[in-house]
Amino acid sequence: MPNFCAAPNCTRKSTQSDLAFFRFPRDPARCQKWVENCRRADLEDKTPDQLNKHYRLCAKHFETSMICRTSPYRTVLRDNAIPTIFDLTSHLNNPHSRHRKRIKELSEDEIRTLKQKKIDETSEQEQKHKETNNSNAQNPSEEEGEGQDEDILPLTLEEKENKEYLKSLFEILILMGKQNIPLDGHEADEIPEGLFTPDNFQALLECRINSGEEVLRKRFETTAVNTLFCSKTQQRQMLEICESCIREETLREVRDSHFFSIITDDVVDIAGEEHLPVLVRFVDESHNLREEFIGFLPYEADAEILAVKFHTMITEKWGLNMEYCRGQAYIVSSGFSSKMKVVASRLLEKYPQAIYTLCSSCALNMWLAKSVPVMGVSVALGTIEEVCSFFHRSPQLLLELDNVISVLFQNSKERGKELKEICHSQWTGRHDAFEILVELLQALVLCLDGINSDTNVRWNNYIAGRAFVLCSAVSDFDFIVTIVVLKNVLSFTRAFGKNLQGQTSDVFFAAGSLTAVLHSLNEVMENIEVYHEFWFEEATNLATKLDIQMKLPGKFRRAHQGNLESQLTSESYYKETLSVPTVEHIIQELKDIFSEQHLKALKCLSLVPSVMGQLKFNTSEEHHADMYRSDLPNPDTLSAELHCWRIKWKHRGKDIELPSTIYEALHLPDIKFFPNVYALLKVLCILPVMKVENERYENGRKRLKAYLRNTLTDQRSSNLALLNINFDIKHDLDLMVDTYIKLCTSKSELPTDNSETVENT
Repeated sequence: MPNFCAAPNCTRKSTQSDLAFFRFPRDPARCQKWVENCRRADLEDKTPDQLNKHYRLCAKHFETSMICRTSPYRTVLRDNAIPTIFDLTSHLNNPHSRHRKRIKELSEDEIRTLKQKKIDETSEQEQKHKETNNSNAQNPSEEEGEGQDEDILPLTLEEKENKEYLKSLFEILILMGKQNIPLDGHEADEIPEGLFTPDNFQALLECRINSGEEVLRKRFETTAVNTLFCSKTQQRQMLEICESCIREETLREVRDSHFFSIITDDVVDIAGEEHLPVLVRFVDESHNLREEFIGFLPYEADAEILAVKFHTMITEKWGLNMEYCRGQAYIVSSGFSSKMKVVASRLLEKYPQAIYTLCSSCALNMWLAKSVPVMGVSVALGTIEEVCSFFHRSPQLLLELDNVISVLFQNSKERGKELKEICHSQWTGRHDAFEILVELLQALVLCLDGINSDTNVRWNNYIAGRAFVLCSAVSDFDFIVTIVVLKNVLSFTRAFGKNLQGQTSDVFFAAGSLTAVLHSLNEVMENIEVYHEFWFEEATNLATKLDIQMKLPGKFRRAHQGNLESQLTSESYYKETLSVPTVEHIIQELKDIFSEQHLKALKCLSLVPSVMGQLKFNTSEEHHADMYRSDLPNPDTLSAELHCWRIKWKHRGKDIELPSTIYEALHLPDIKFFPNVYALLKVLCILPVMKVENERYENGRKRLKAYLRNTLTDQRSSNLALLNINFDIKHDLDLMVDTYIKLCTSKSELPTDNSETVENT
């Protein structure tokens, strides 16, 4: 939500300007001076707290000497700052215009009093100045020491030019980040000089020089011909500052919100190194649930080291207080699942209220499948993703698959049409992905085989080669058994998982159905011989239909070659190595992810009025809300407040609909009259398992996926990625320059005429 300037005749707002906006002070005396200088009659009857919360003045109304940056990331006012620069006359040129901020007309007595007050203040300041001069004359050494702290020395011409030069460099780096332009256009070490154009940074720098930027042109003309402008080290330092300043804007909102949750996405490759993308969930001051990308964490193979570094990154480098963390979720592939579970456990030991949950952006069945510690399952999941990606390479490949589906489903055209639509989507993330895969397997095999053996040469060698490899992978008996077993085991959790991604009421009632899901899976485990026999028979029938030979995996056959005593059959082998560990793991994983605390939190969703209505307003949130008692503003009045909340909705007017989501409840005009309910809803809202109701505020994850999809691995940069993903966050170039000068360099290290890296040719 933008901040508007409260000064009369000022129309500035934060979304249209990089200016800083300052709250009215809470100190009554200073606040009164601000109001008097503003000449806003409508502000005179408001308390300092009301003014501090709802009104701002932009930096244009303060003398430059009143503004400073004591923090490397924030523009602040001096403790005695008073706004003195106001336009109190421009509205007179248009007397018929309507003004939201009416200027108070002063009487003659008020004008006389105001003038006398200013004279008194001036004389008082002059007297203090004389006393200070006399004192300094007697103690010259003290004058020298104290003057450095209080007086800001004006910049020299050289310093001003250097700041403008640095600002131009920062502008180029920010532009490259926002537009996803890599710093280097090619590998300079491997390409002969003069063969290609300069790298992208140099090209943009020269473009600005040629377009008439005087600061850069002057630096260019005064630099020796054989030297370079800005070194790679300096570029890296500047990018780190850009990243920190932009991240800090989001983190500041998170701190203001107090409570948050941490989410990591699947491990990604950035320039040859593995990183974990980290996102944060919080409710902003406009009561909107947001999920924002805040950076990458270098991945560690050792789970314990990863847990320590993860904690250190969040608390020390990013400055978040984990005492306010109320949820954590990790979306990772099977190879990394066990390690991230260790990270979750270590954080839970330190912060018991940081509940380990599922993430709403990932279907439960796919999340469970990715966590199964069986190599065959990991291979099968990788194959499924590759097949989906292969057909989405071009519309022609999808059309080829559509034609095969049309032929196979001639007797069931409606189902064929549904499957075609599914194939055009990212179906591997669905709750019923394995059911769809089993149903589509024949079409996939025939289509891939047809592409590979096409005699009309419609496909290039790469497409034909990939089709051959993928056809071999999905035609393997081990793959078929794996997907059939996963389909059947996960059928018990499909409805449960779908409800978790449904409406708020669906999530609430899903929490109560977990016991039944676990009971069904335990029954499967107790009768695994019978269940596996049916599953294996389904797999062999499917293999026979596709003319695929039933056999044990080659790795197992080689390991037991020459062992005459080995009487292990294919059916018993897959029972011991696939069915049993898969069912056991899924049962345990459900117990771990849906802990007692997690279920209690989901039971608190009965606070949402539509859920209350379905329960006939006979709810008991107070018992479940005990875990959040320390987060409430008035815990002693919780019981009475919950009673009033129920009565409010039970006896509502006939034309009033019950809010069906936390988002709707948080935006009720009278929600602040229920401070404990408001606090509980905010905490529940940020749990990773809860869906982000408004897709506008889930941009972080979508932009992250787009960046990874559109950027080559060796051209990815963690710094530029954050600038690209958070391109709409405002930035302060002056702050970045000052931070660079203050934190990263001394004057001798600043870019000068002897710097190196962008060649002046």
